[in-house]
Amino acid sequence: MFISSAIAQTAPAAAASTSDGIMSSLQGMLPLVLMFVVLYFVMIRPQMKRQKETKAMLDALTKGDEVATAGGIIGTITQMGDSIVTVEVANGVEMQIQRFAIAQVLPKGTRG
Repeated sequence: MFISSAIAQTAPAAAASTSDGIMSSLQGMLPLVLMFVVLYFVMIRPQMKRQKETKAMLDALTKGDEVATAGGIIGTITQMGDSIVTVEVANGVEMQIQRFAIAQVLPKGTRG
């Protein structure tokens, strides 16, 4: 009878220590989880947003748009293909460039 009451008294203490162990392990993982959340909102999400904007800009290109390439060349689109765009950089001078090399669409009248 004495032994069973002693075991019964230590059981809640063992359960409490198990609960404390789980809490301490969760608290140890909290900084790691917070770091991934901050990384997502600071780096990954803005990059995905920029990729969407760039894809939308490239899909919306039309003949006659004035564009600037990643190399700094400014011209007007004269012909368009699936992956190749022909850009007139001067009167009678045309260049073929890949579509993804276009960095931005300029406002009309930028080229003089």
